[in-house]
Amino acid sequence: MFAKYPDYEIVNLDLLTYAGNLENLKDVESNKNYKFIKGDIADKELVNDLVKDVDAIVNFAAESHVDRSILDSSDFIRTNVVGTHNLLEAAKNNGLKRFHHISTDEVFGHLDPNDPAFNESTPYAPRSPYSASKAASDHLVRAYFHTFGLPITISNCSNNFGPFQFPEKLHGLFITNLIEDKKVPVYGDGLQVRDWLYVEDHCEAIDLILRKGKIGETYCVGGNSEKTNMEIVKKILELLGKGEEMIEYVKDRPGHDRRYAIDFSKIKSELGWESRTSFDEGMKKTVEWHKANVDWWREIKSGAYLEYYNKQYGE
Repeated sequence: MFAKYPDYEIVNLDLLTYAGNLENLKDVESNKNYKFIKGDIADKELVNDLVKDVDAIVNFAAESHVDRSILDSSDFIRTNVVGTHNLLEAAKNNGLKRFHHISTDEVFGHLDPNDPAFNESTPYAPRSPYSASKAASDHLVRAYFHTFGLPITISNCSNNFGPFQFPEKLHGLFITNLIEDKKVPVYGDGLQVRDWLYVEDHCEAIDLILRKGKIGETYCVGGNSEKTNMEIVKKILELLGKGEEMIEYVKDRPGHDRRYAIDFSKIKSELGWESRTSFDEGMKKTVEWHKANVDWWREIKSGAYLEYYNKQYGE
C-alpha cells in the first residue's frame, strides 16, 4: 500500500501472537505515515479509540490454522467472532467507517472432485472450528450492512502462499524442512485439492475491492491454480533438487476437507481483477525467498524471534 499510495496513513493493530513477527515490518517501521499498535481486536475500548481516527478498516486479524482450532477453538471464537464484532461496533459508532472483511473459502465447506467451484452464492457449510468462526464473522459483517447501513465489503479467498508466511503453513514448512534436510509430513494420501493464490495478487484484489467494490457485496478471490498437496510437495522437491524419499506420510487431519476451488468471475467482470502470478512463477519466488531469508525462518522455528518481542514490550 505504501509503494502504491505513499501519502496514505496506516495504523497496524496487531496482538503479536505466536504468528506475529516484528521482523516482517522492518521496511515500513520508520515510515512517518505508519503507526504500530500492539493490541487486541477483542479489546473493545482500544479498538473504539483507534477507529475514531481512521477512514477505513481492513480486517485481516484472525486465528487461521485449522490444526490449532481442532486442538483448542477458544482463541478462534475470541478473535474471529468477538474481535470482528468489536471492530464492527466501533465502525458503526464512529460514523459508519468503510469496512472490508477478509474471509476464506473454507466457510463454504468442501467440494467433491466434479463439483463446480465455490462462488458468492454458495451456501455456507463450515466443517472445522476455524471455518465456523470465520463464517460467523462473515454473517456479522453482512448483518451490520443490512441493519445499520455500514459500508462493508467481504472477500473470500483461496489458500495464500508467498513470502513472510508463518512456517507452520504448507509451503513454508515444507520448504524450510527440506532446506534443513528434514522430511516433510504429508497428511493421508496427499490428494487433497486446494486453489492457490500468490499473496501479492491477493493484496491487489483487496486494494481494488476497498476502492471500487460495490458496498454490501462479497467477492471471491482465487488463484486459478487447483493443485493437490502432493503436486505442491513434488514441485518444492523439484525446485530444491530433493527426492521423494523426503516425503513422510502421516495420519490425516480429523474432518479434512477434500477439495476447495474458487470461481472468481465476479471480481474479474466487475473490477477487472485476476491473479497475475502463475503457479510455477509463485512457487519459484516463494522457494527463492526462503533460500534468501534463512535467518528469518530459523529464528521462528527455534523460537528466538519471541525474544525480540520481550525486549520491545518487556514481556
